[in-house]
Amino acid sequence: MIRDKSASKAKDAANKDAPKKAARGVIAVARPSFRRERALIKRGVWPVAGCDEAGRGPLAGPVVAAAVILDPDRIPRGIDDSKRLTADEREKLFDKICATAQVSVAIASPARIDRDNILRASLWALKRAVVALPDAPRHVFVDGRDRLDTACECEAVIGGDGIVVSIAAASIIAKVTRDQLMCALAQDCPGYGFEQHKGYAVPEHLDALDRLGPSIHHRSFFAPVVAAREKHMPWTVEREPDLFAAEVEAEVQVEVHTEVNAAATP
Repeated sequence: MIRDKSASKAKDAANKDAPKKAARGVIAVARPSFRRERALIKRGVWPVAGCDEAGRGPLAGPVVAAAVILDPDRIPRGIDDSKRLTADEREKLFDKICATAQVSVAIASPARIDRDNILRASLWALKRAVVALPDAPRHVFVDGRDRLDTACECEAVIGGDGIVVSIAAASIIAKVTRDQLMCALAQDCPGYGFEQHKGYAVPEHLDALDRLGPSIHHRSFFAPVVAAREKHMPWTVEREPDLFAAEVEAEVQVEVHTEVNAAATP
């Protein structure tokens, strides 16, 4: 009987320690905070905006940029990097942010992406979103490495959508807006599955590209789109000159010319 009690106590002690041991292996991810914005407010700098974009990586559709000035007294709970939220969570927060904050959106079309390249088109849209805010901000936080050419101070924050809550709010606005646009494009161009993959290079999208060819909403110079254009519309693909072949051909012409001249010499 004594042994049974001892065994029971040892088992209970092990069970108590188990959650503690398991908890040590869990990595807690902190939500973005209002700390940086609050520090600026204490210095008398306001309004402060956060901006972010959605849609750099897809093969189709626009890049959507958003800028947000949160109300310090009415920040919706649950704001996080849009990639860490479900679609339902994003849509609920989208409504709350729009109801309590200053919000603006700018869009860079596939045509602008083709003309300027994806980075420049994204920075252009981000700047446009900042300029479109109802109140001109005195300080802007932007996600990533690149600062914007704005009239106010701009601070680039790598991984900012997971650090600065104003940027996280902008990431939600940009993501939800772009997803809605891609669902609308799916009705305009059925068969590609834009409503499902939102233009990203998933196998279903690549299969549709190979089967149907590119649509007017695809980005012409992204590699899988170029491959689809070569298959379905080869006359639209401008190929770079083969410098090696040109050099070999020039050498052959020189040799032939030399041999002819040598033969013609008495």
